[in-house]
Amino acid sequence: MNRLLVSLVFLAAPCLAFAQVAQRVDASKSQVRFVSKQMGVAVEGVFRKFEGTVAFDPAKPQATKANIEVVLGSIDLDDAESETEVKRPLWFDTARFPNARFTLAALKPVGTNKYEASGALSIKGVSKDIVAPVTLAESGGQRTLEGQFTLKRLQFRIGEGQWSETDTVADDVLVRFRFVIPAH
Repeated sequence: MNRLLVSLVFLAAPCLAFAQVAQRVDASKSQVRFVSKQMGVAVEGVFRKFEGTVAFDPAKPQATKANIEVVLGSIDLDDAESETEVKRPLWFDTARFPNARFTLAALKPVGTNKYEASGALSIKGVSKDIVAPVTLAESGGQRTLEGQFTLKRLQFRIGEGQWSETDTVADDVLVRFRFVIPAH
């Protein structure tokens, strides 16, 4: 029995040596921002609370794994009344759906330090596949992954009922992200 166990460990060791280790996103150096338009005027905001893990190996970017979770109630619009409104059922419904989640399905190299990330974004009980260009920078023992994508808020049931008119609040929302993780 001991020989079998030693043999299995010996066979598994090369696989473990190359396994990617998930790194926690440093939220203090990272950010999730967005820009929407209300009556043609840009409204910028940020989510103050989020967490995630990224397992990235520059030699095997296609094997990257990432999971990001954003606390929707941490929205900062620099306006308390608007922040209260978007937490209600017609918008994010944070009482029932407190978090948005992104799970990376694939990271495809498209140039030097440039990638195409694709995966499932889940908000308010709705999950949709998204694709985002991502750039990678390494400096001072850190990796910074930055990118952006446009989501259609109505596909996620954000702004229902009287708020579903796109002449008042545009359907497109530009989401910008920067995630910092240790480089080793």
